[in-house]
Amino acid sequence: MFGQEGSRLRLEWGVDGVTALGGRCAVLVVVDVLSFSTAVDVVVARGGAVRPVHWADRASAAPPADRSWTLRPSSLVSVPPGEVLELASPNGATLCSVAASTGSIVLAGCLRNARAVAAAARSLAAGGPIGVVPAGERWGLNLAESDGAGPLRPAVEDLLGAGAVMAALLGYGSASVEAALAAEMYARASVADVLAGCVSGRELIAAGHAGDVALAGEVDVSTAVPRLTDGVLRA
Repeated sequence: MFGQEGSRLRLEWGVDGVTALGGRCAVLVVVDVLSFSTAVDVVVARGGAVRPVHWADRASAAPPADRSWTLRPSSLVSVPPGEVLELASPNGATLCSVAASTGSIVLAGCLRNARAVAAAARSLAAGGPIGVVPAGERWGLNLAESDGAGPLRPAVEDLLGAGAVMAALLGYGSASVEAALAAEMYARASVADVLAGCVSGRELIAAGHAGDVALAGEVDVSTAVPRLTDGVLRA
């Protein structure tokens, strides 16, 4: 089976992408724009940390001390420094949990911190390959009753976020076609229009969460670089 070997910049999707790139890439960047990676950036930028919980293990996650804190980024803008939150999601959190065992350095990237994460990935990779993994969504699942497994739906917002990281990485070395096209897509896109018009963005806006979409669309406003260490994403 062909892969992206020979390219220093690589891109694959979802849990299978983590499996394909993990251990083969010095650094993996997990991207889940709406909303896990954005939530992580908000917390880490405030001096907090996030323990990503695999969706199948969410029942065992400790409830936050302040129950107003959720996966929604807008609920986290007042998290105090030093707070460690356990956040479960079927996509970004699950990917980080799976990636922890690959041996790669794991970072969480989004539009807000794309440039900072790319700079850190360059340094940490020390010339080795860098893999970016857009999380995507899941088709046709009742997540309240599911372990999160199911067919992958590529998500435009995650391709946009992955493209933002890749665009900042260009020049590091040869990029696979998949990585280069993500960077080109980002360069041509209107971030606000994409996030407001994509399925995930429309769903959040219809549910009254336009503020979360707006937070996710703030490009390079953060210098936080969440790195997974001992099961926790922290600066």
